[in-house]
Amino acid sequence: MLFLSALLLAVAFLVGSLPLGHWLLARSGVSTRLNNAHNLGVENVLRRVGPHLALGSAALDALKGFAAILMVSSYGHPEVTIMAALSTYLGHLNPPRFLFGSTPPRGRGNLVLLGVLAGLIVTGAVPFWAGLLPVLAYAGVAGYWGFISAATLAGLGTLAAAVAALPLSPAPKLTTLALLISAAWRFKENLGRILDGTEPRVGEDVPLAGKREDVVVAAFMIHPMNVHDFWSAQRFAWLRPLVEKGLISEKTVRQMADEMRPMKVGELRGIRTPQGKEIRCYLLSSPLLPDRFSDNPELATRRATEGARLAHELGAEVFGLGAFWSVVGNKGVDVQAAVPDITITNGGAYTSGTIKMAIPGILRHFSETGRDLKQATAGIVGANGVVAFGIARTIAPQVGKVIMIGRDLVKLERSATTLRRANPDTEIVTTTSYDTLNQADLIFSATSDPNPVIFPRHVKPGTWIFDEGRPADVDESVREVPGVRLIPGGLVRPPGSMTTNIDLQFGDGNVPACLAETLIIAATGEHQRKSLGAQTLIENINFFVDEAQKLGFEVVD
Repeated sequence: MLFLSALLLAVAFLVGSLPLGHWLLARSGVSTRLNNAHNLGVENVLRRVGPHLALGSAALDALKGFAAILMVSSYGHPEVTIMAALSTYLGHLNPPRFLFGSTPPRGRGNLVLLGVLAGLIVTGAVPFWAGLLPVLAYAGVAGYWGFISAATLAGLGTLAAAVAALPLSPAPKLTTLALLISAAWRFKENLGRILDGTEPRVGEDVPLAGKREDVVVAAFMIHPMNVHDFWSAQRFAWLRPLVEKGLISEKTVRQMADEMRPMKVGELRGIRTPQGKEIRCYLLSSPLLPDRFSDNPELATRRATEGARLAHELGAEVFGLGAFWSVVGNKGVDVQAAVPDITITNGGAYTSGTIKMAIPGILRHFSETGRDLKQATAGIVGANGVVAFGIARTIAPQVGKVIMIGRDLVKLERSATTLRRANPDTEIVTTTSYDTLNQADLIFSATSDPNPVIFPRHVKPGTWIFDEGRPADVDESVREVPGVRLIPGGLVRPPGSMTTNIDLQFGDGNVPACLAETLIIAATGEHQRKSLGAQTLIENINFFVDEAQKLGFEVVD
């Protein structure tokens, strides 16, 4: 008896794993790797391929759930029939890879569950009332709240409660509880998006790449800069009191972050160009902390690649790499090679463009205060980087002295040699010490450091500071130094009335230039302008500066 029961449950698993909907769409010439915010579900298939194929796929999934229960019920043991419900659902969620030849599409299995429930009622494994209550709970939550994942869990929770009230042995009662837990695990990302406010409701218009001429979709990858940023997403808010009370250590939080795949944590809405085009942007995050990018670059590149795949699934046509993501995988080259179906950019061209636009004005205003540029000293912080060296190259002909500060003195000297040849009348000094900054009349900073690096002791009164670092390189206490003027760099205000559910920490309505580049590529369709690798073409810098003005993007100064 035990052997036969186990055999029937194994067969139910195999029946549940049959990719009938997948096969139907594939035979109809439709790719099941559909770009969507719902993964491979009937709602998404309906949106992408129309009612006939969608209903056909849904019917096949429901049929296999019903057939599996009907088959096991022939054994004549209702408790085993109930246990088959879990086997069938697990088979659908975890089908053997040989059935697909690749990674299976990630369906949610609602139609399989409906077929399973119908089978339990028809075969008498559960009374009619015990099968009806879950349907009513599902319909009530879906109709009132609009979230399919929450409705499914409400239905399964009701089923578990109903079966618990029946005079059965513990096995089927534990089975329905396991069914609820399995679905909750499958829907964990959907539940996280509900908490973050980014989960689409039933019937909500979800823009998809290429589906509407007036709407384009982009995605952008962010990450926390410190442990406290980790719970800025509502799905992790529960961690804050536990960490503050010492119940969970910061080390544990860091370990959790290493294991988390990219997720959708926010959206930018309300961005609309003067030409009437709406730009929707999904904010994705794999919560690696800054030190992990240098400690484990392979992990960071893998997460960036997973983020690109998720962006493609969500319907984005352009994926931007922000903050430390912009330097992993050969500055996006490896990520693009791994995910060729979506355009990847590290945002370097427009970032350089915003600097190119800002520096002449800064130098002009500095001169208008009566100070002689040829007698001025400029400090360049982060001069080992491409952006900061570009600043040094721009201002070196116009000032008397340049102090280049970076972490690698050997590389600094190589860069300084280039500047000295081009600017023989300008004194070029290289150092790794921030203390030399107190000689500077002008400071230009562009590091990738997650914490401030410039403090009051580094700044003399009256210094002008252009801070391109994101997050800011200059500590807020520097504002207390007499006569200091602090100018934020690399911030852009998109057109329209941008709103977001998550604080990007760039000021209300502002985004970093690298994110703006992602939006501009999506709006213009000029995907060949993407920024990848260490080289940034002058023609691309000029393109983004010109197109940004046409589209209504404004550099914040």
